[in-house]
Amino acid sequence: MPRGGKKGHKGRGKQFSNPEEIDRQMKAQREMEENGGVEKEGSSESEEESSSDDESEVRKRSGVEGLIEIENPNRVAQKSKKVAEVDVSAPRELSRREREEIEKQKSKERYMKLHLEGKTEQARADLARLAIIKKQREEAAKKRDELRKEKEAEEAKAKR
Repeated sequence: MPRGGKKGHKGRGKQFSNPEEIDRQMKAQREMEENGGVEKEGSSESEEESSSDDESEVRKRSGVEGLIEIENPNRVAQKSKKVAEVDVSAPRELSRREREEIEKQKSKERYMKLHLEGKTEQARADLARLAIIKKQREEAAKKRDELRKEKEAEEAKAKR
């Protein structure tokens, strides 16, 4: 049931092609195939050459490019370079991201070098923390030794 008073596409009158029109289209298509794509038989040789050149250009282009001539000033045509033209030995310029990445790596290496030498604030804090932990462990080891010695002394007294 149609909504809002709009009618659907069903029930429309059907259009049939004329048999004469179908025959005419098929005949035109056969002529095109026989002539190799040339539309008119009575054309001169110069017109045939130009039309074959135009057809080769159209065939080279794909899609809509062959149908529409465009003049885009921003479009850069890609040029393929020959192997002989490419200069591998020339130093290429780095992009901004590549430069930043290299700079970041160098600064990280510098920091690690200073850190290992103990010249950074973080390294000093780490060394101080390690010294405190060492003292605590030494004190704990001394206490364990004293307790072990006391136990041995008590066991020796108990055995007597």
